[in-house]
Amino acid sequence: MAFFQDPPALDNQYRSDRVLRSYLARTLPDDVRRAIEPALDEMGELAAGPLYQLQLADRLNEPVLTQWDAWGKRVDRIEVSPLWRRAARLAAERGLIAVAYERAHGALARVHQMALAYLFDPSTDVYSCPLAMTDGAAKTLLAHGNRALIERAVPRLTSRDPDRAWTSGQWMTERTGGSDVGLTEAVARADGDRFRLSGTKWFTSATTANMAITLARPQGNPPGGRGLALFYLETHDEAGALSPGIAINRLKDKLGTRKVPTAELTLDGALASAVAGTTEGVRNIAPMLNVTRTWNAVAAAASMRRGLALARDYARRRVAFGGPLCERPLHLETLADVQSEHEAAFHLAFRAVELLGLEEAGELAPRDAALLRLITPLAKLATARQAVAAASEILESFGGAGYIEDTGLPRLLRDAQVLPIWEGTTNVLALDVVKTAVRDGAVDALHEHATALAAAVTDADLTAAARTALGAIEDARSWVGRNDARAPAVLEAGARRFALTLARALSLALLARQAQWSRDHERDNRAAAAAFRFARHGVDLLVDDDGNARRAEAEALGNDTPLAGQMSGLRSPLPSAGEG
Repeated sequence: MAFFQDPPALDNQYRSDRVLRSYLARTLPDDVRRAIEPALDEMGELAAGPLYQLQLADRLNEPVLTQWDAWGKRVDRIEVSPLWRRAARLAAERGLIAVAYERAHGALARVHQMALAYLFDPSTDVYSCPLAMTDGAAKTLLAHGNRALIERAVPRLTSRDPDRAWTSGQWMTERTGGSDVGLTEAVARADGDRFRLSGTKWFTSATTANMAITLARPQGNPPGGRGLALFYLETHDEAGALSPGIAINRLKDKLGTRKVPTAELTLDGALASAVAGTTEGVRNIAPMLNVTRTWNAVAAAASMRRGLALARDYARRRVAFGGPLCERPLHLETLADVQSEHEAAFHLAFRAVELLGLEEAGELAPRDAALLRLITPLAKLATARQAVAAASEILESFGGAGYIEDTGLPRLLRDAQVLPIWEGTTNVLALDVVKTAVRDGAVDALHEHATALAAAVTDADLTAAARTALGAIEDARSWVGRNDARAPAVLEAGARRFALTLARALSLALLARQAQWSRDHERDNRAAAAAFRFARHGVDLLVDDDGNARRAEAEALGNDTPLAGQMSGLRSPLPSAGEG
């Protein structure tokens, strides 16, 4: 009889997720955990069963743009896939946005929300994109206190009724570039107490959303980010037709996230309202970035978890070289490496989630405000890169099947690749991190936090791991101190290594703390094994840095210009998370 390989399958993604369940057991009071666990269990079953099966069946479906109807009328209508239509209803019904704003569990509402999102996202082909922007829009409108816009939009953005719920887009990128939004060319012309926007938006994700937050320059304003204003506009009328003054030129043909309807738009007198005055638009998008970057980090951890779940199940089914792959030491070693990176990414992402929840509940200590500003970009940049590397390794673990589209596996890598790009590239965020570390002294707050985490670790082997984390943070503090105000070129050139050192060091400290708790309360050593393995992968990327040599190189290039107290040589095109 001919041989046919069984494909990988998923079981309940909540019940089988040791990392998530152990984290929640440590983090949540028992009554809160018992209250939310049924919803998590249901989401875990949906993600493994009906949603995953629909995802596989929906593989070839993509958004379709119809620009003209049969009689020559311009309609610019986008139809999304069946999976995305199902995901939209489920997201509203299950409260993936609402939970964060209902705050039934106070500062822990964000943990509840993101645990749901972590389970939901991998089976929905990046439906986290419109959810992140919707959450960010609600947060932004509330932060700026525009009562008319809040009353109009926030109840819809946070609704559990799928027939009433809105999603939001985020239209920042223009032909002049994505990261340097200060180059925005769109113009806003006053029309009574509102504005008419004109210009091209080159890359607009989730263009089927009901509203959008965008940037434009009011007539007469100066160039640069301060001359921009933040605007709110509704993209469709009550019947679902595209609003006047908005034309969809085309859908973007992307490497991944192909279910996301990403379009190029022309605005020609589109009606909009200013969110917070007519200047400082770049600064005013900071509340949105806090939220969307946190979603990005959680989605990265979730994608790593999905790849591991499929790879482990396949390893039990696939027989090669005389036995199942799950009995081959080298295969197990490879998956264990990915697992350790996943656990580190998970704990870093959810530390950012916890701090966001504390800030929104008014319970964030003043010292932790700087910590939040630093951890948000750290979590985004580090977990995104981990997700790409993990997806590549996971595909390889399937051999040739990992390279074949109809297995559904290549999507993992294609969709992961956007994570380091969305919401600020690695380099843009690394500059944010350096700026925050120098300006706010946030690296000292991070060191204090890591020291507190290390104090909760008592076993000798885990204490050694915690010391490794602290040593890396101390090296980073020393490095930035040596170069601050003397060698801006060195600071910029080393910004990525500095940021990744902080991120990996904090991840290790968080993982060591979780491992100690898991040993003490669950008699489980698996988190500790992940911590030791993660430490061996490298934490301190500055350990071999030769500051004098790098300064000499910078001088030779003619770039060694003083910072003049404000790090003008390290200006990031986007504001730091939380800035403003």
